[in-house]
Amino acid sequence: MRVLAVIPVLACLLSGPPADAADFPSGVRAYNSGDYPGAFAQWELLAELGDAEAQNNLGWLYQHGKGVLQDNAAAVKWYWQAARQGNAVAQTNLAWMYEQGKGVTRNDRIAVRWYTIAARQGDPAAQNNLGTMYQNGTGVERDYRTAVDWYRKAAEQGNAHARFNLGTSYQQGFGVERSDKKALEWYRLAAGQGHAEAQFNLGWMYENGVGSRRDDEKALGWYRRAAGNGSASAQANLGTRYREGFGVARDYDTALKWFRAAAGQGDLLAQYSLGKMYQAGQGVTRDFETAADWLRQSAEKGFALAQNLLGAMYSRGLGVPQDHREAVSWYRLAAEQGLASARFNLGAKYANGEGVDRDYVRAHMWWNIAASEGNVNAANSLPNIENEMTPEQRQRARDLVVLCRAQNYRDC
Repeated sequence: MRVLAVIPVLACLLSGPPADAADFPSGVRAYNSGDYPGAFAQWELLAELGDAEAQNNLGWLYQHGKGVLQDNAAAVKWYWQAARQGNAVAQTNLAWMYEQGKGVTRNDRIAVRWYTIAARQGDPAAQNNLGTMYQNGTGVERDYRTAVDWYRKAAEQGNAHARFNLGTSYQQGFGVERSDKKALEWYRLAAGQGHAEAQFNLGWMYENGVGSRRDDEKALGWYRRAAGNGSASAQANLGTRYREGFGVARDYDTALKWFRAAAGQGDLLAQYSLGKMYQAGQGVTRDFETAADWLRQSAEKGFALAQNLLGAMYSRGLGVPQDHREAVSWYRLAAEQGLASARFNLGAKYANGEGVDRDYVRAHMWWNIAASEGNVNAANSLPNIENEMTPEQRQRARDLVVLCRAQNYRDC
């Protein structure tokens, strides 16, 4: 679960009283109608005259390239001028620029300083972001209790991100006594405000009966809302449900729709799942090359299931040139992460001498490990290979199991 730091929305930027009632509201109306050059023209003169609200909003326009060429340095300049006058939202925006290194050299300590100034003035976005800095130990010594204090201040003002963060704090027991029920309460509040990740977490809690009674209908409803609001995790979850017919009628077209949406956001499970569907021809014409492309995107980022399946594609030459050494490389990466099927496959490569020198000792070691984790293929294969080994080799293989586990399955 991620803890989010966010930029305040422009609606907050426009909430303060303007210095010139004739021009400032005209800029607001222009902005809200999509006339960004018009908004810029209205606020620029006021900003030059020293109006802090106009300076802050001008910084926002420069930061996002609305009505003017995008220029982070110019944004920082205007945020700085408004922040010096005590404008809390500008202070928050300036802190974010320092935190991200936009228009200035990144400096987490300066970011914390500006967040703190704004947070003490009651700005909820600053309070939330300052809580994140304390939780992550960024620019300040890590302090979960202080993080929770700031989250709570922002949450009580209705900040959805802070409510989500407070929920994760209760669920994980960071800075507060762990409580799934309180986590559920805060997630529900944030979810009701449209916070996608809170909606996903709420769905997960209902699905698994955490913090409340299990309720598959509520879980599915929250997953759908989260997916519609752009949660890649929820989109991948829905894709899996429609592919497997879990809680819904099996529908490969809908599964593909959700997997594609999540995969486009970089979700590793969705990329793997798309690869698997193209490999199997589920809802699409079987296409091994497309399957391999999706699997590679997921595998290169460390998803063990994708690594194992991509290894199998190389082993058989499906969608890629047959290459047993490449297959071994992918199997090994997945095996080191604990995937029992990859450990069996790697053992098979050693047993057959494909991509590596034939080595019954290494094959026995990997199959022994996989069998102890419930892999039936490995358990069934062990007796066959033992018939080809000397007692000394079998003992050596058992010793290597102990050594491999001690090395956390690296360099085995």
